[in-house]
Amino acid sequence: MCPPGFRNFLLLASSLLLAGLSAVPQSFSPSLRNSSGAPCRLSRAESERRCRAPGQPPGGALCHGRGRCECGVCICHVTEPGTYFGPLCECHDWVCETYDGSTCAGTCHCGRCKCDDSDGSGLVYGKFCECDDRECIDDETEEICGGHGKCYCGNCYCEAGWHGDKCEFQCDIPPWESKRRCTAPDGRVCSNRGTCVCGECSCHDVDPTGDWGDIHGDTCECDERDCRAVYDRYSDDFCSGHGQCNCGRCDCKAGWSGEKCEQPRSCPLSAEESVRRCQGGAERPCSGRGKCECGKCTCYPPGDRRVYGKTCECDDRRCEDLEGVVCGGHGTCSCGHCVCERGWFGTLCQHPRKCNMTEEQSRSLCESADGILCSGKGSCHCGKCICSAEEWYISGEFCDCDDRDCDKHDGLICTGNGICSCGSCECWDGWNGNACEIWLGTEYP
Repeated sequence: MCPPGFRNFLLLASSLLLAGLSAVPQSFSPSLRNSSGAPCRLSRAESERRCRAPGQPPGGALCHGRGRCECGVCICHVTEPGTYFGPLCECHDWVCETYDGSTCAGTCHCGRCKCDDSDGSGLVYGKFCECDDRECIDDETEEICGGHGKCYCGNCYCEAGWHGDKCEFQCDIPPWESKRRCTAPDGRVCSNRGTCVCGECSCHDVDPTGDWGDIHGDTCECDERDCRAVYDRYSDDFCSGHGQCNCGRCDCKAGWSGEKCEQPRSCPLSAEESVRRCQGGAERPCSGRGKCECGKCTCYPPGDRRVYGKTCECDDRRCEDLEGVVCGGHGTCSCGHCVCERGWFGTLCQHPRKCNMTEEQSRSLCESADGILCSGKGSCHCGKCICSAEEWYISGEFCDCDDRDCDKHDGLICTGNGICSCGSCECWDGWNGNACEIWLGTEYP
């Protein structure tokens, strides 16, 4: 016989155990079976409901099509370490993409950034949580941009008559007078190359040295970039090295002519004929990638054999991704176009023809946050979106980007010195600028 004290202890332990079991959520499978191998205490319909993503109708995919449902709990398929995970097998990628050298400014969940929004303000956002509009809050008024502007990605855009990092300063002249002073002779405010602040233009200076910029003038009317021949992006020379640049126009030295002093007067060809021969079937002379002299192209960057051809029409840099891998490692490059090995296809041979996923699994990876397959602008293959070829400018993981938003220079997107990634130029090593138009190296390798 047990002593009374021990019997009381057993009763107390039993009570605590029962209370603990009753607090376990129904979705916790061990509490739904009497013992190992015993039948599930949930109905089939209830079990499947718990394995189905919220909002999906009966009959929809269980465990996102990536696992099996056992008594209301998803057992994810694991063909390789970390393939699928999460309560409903909703996660595929373990880590988030990097931005500005770091992985996600918020919390990485399911391969996507979850921004810190503990106060419910929604001021931190972006694919990488890179935008923090809390930086726009005025310390004194505690208003965004002092109540005199709008904030976008941590930067204030002030209303007319206000200026400052947080629109905290008011101009001493009326907005109409400020605009009048900033308007160039062609009718454009700051020649569309600067910002008007209280009647004075702040030009968008693109000179990385910090000296007198390429864009200057009272109304930013002078753009020294207009004096640069295409190849001169690689040097400090203006007007092909044969003239002086005055407010965006070339005054050529003796013996040279042409808009950018590119034509030697000793050349038997006219300037028009010289350009025609250099242009061939391309849109620009030397395809925008070289120097035209007397009807012949010299391709640039200097010493880079990846750019070649009679009119510099071949640019094998276009076969490389940002890591420098040629044709995804699954093909060879021919005049700037990838020729894929058997079993691969895509612009950079990035898509395998054979897929080990079911159609349902593949589609679930191609759906954007709003549930639309490839944003309605592409098709899904093996969990990857292939954007419509008819709309060349559509790109992005879910075909949700517009590459027309990328800056151009010399008529080329990203100046031909980078890759357009979701509306922004990702420059190759050695290049800088919104359109990758600025060469920062001393000489090209």
